[in-house]
Amino acid sequence: MGLPFLIWVLLFANVAKGLQNTLRYRRSSSVSGLCPAGCATCSTQNGCLSCKPRLFFYLELHGIQQRGACLSSCPQDHYGTRSRHMSTCKRCKEDCASCFSANFCTRCHTGHFLYRGKCESNCPNGLTGNATLRECTECSAGCEECVRRNVCVRCRADFYLLHDQCNVTCPGEFVPDLQLRQCLPRVHCEVGEWTDWSPCVQRRNTQAHRRGEESRTRLVLQPPGIYGDPCPHVSEVRRCVRKKRQKIQSNS
Repeated sequence: MGLPFLIWVLLFANVAKGLQNTLRYRRSSSVSGLCPAGCATCSTQNGCLSCKPRLFFYLELHGIQQRGACLSSCPQDHYGTRSRHMSTCKRCKEDCASCFSANFCTRCHTGHFLYRGKCESNCPNGLTGNATLRECTECSAGCEECVRRNVCVRCRADFYLLHDQCNVTCPGEFVPDLQLRQCLPRVHCEVGEWTDWSPCVQRRNTQAHRRGEESRTRLVLQPPGIYGDPCPHVSEVRRCVRKKRQKIQSNS
């Protein structure tokens, strides 16, 4: 009697274990249709556990809990790796805003500049850090800092900025400013039209009865720059002869 009883005990244990495994599989599989789209297997607590072919497994953060998801493409700051068993999303390096692989960035975070797939805090010689594009940009000749190759914002020593370009010398109507490293325009003085001559008034220092002076002026419309032509005289005085007053006789 002892041997048959032992056989029945072992058989019951195997059946119970098989039933437990079946229940666990049913809870974690998508046969019930309760899994999110793209999941091959899932659980209520952890989300997707495996993905359908060609999809990437990605851990999403929900509060303090991570849940699995299956995506057709990885988020911007992640890159996808494929394998025969499971394709997964992995995070880019800390200074990468987006990347193609673990060692090739495609965009950098603020304060870093993209250079040959790397995010650098400083660009090598001959290149400038473009804050808008977040990449090291090759500037035109003589340029120390540029927005694009043909748009310079600051020139090197012995070059002068004019119309977004660096020049060795400044053209005719411009003069070099050594401190700003710019070609500044020659601002010449501009004056308006003369006013009419004033009435003839008697000079204080003359004894002549009918001799006097009259004057006229004009306004300065544009003061001259440092290197511009100065203003011409803006007032004139000339001698004149006063007209004889006519006496008005009243009829008596």
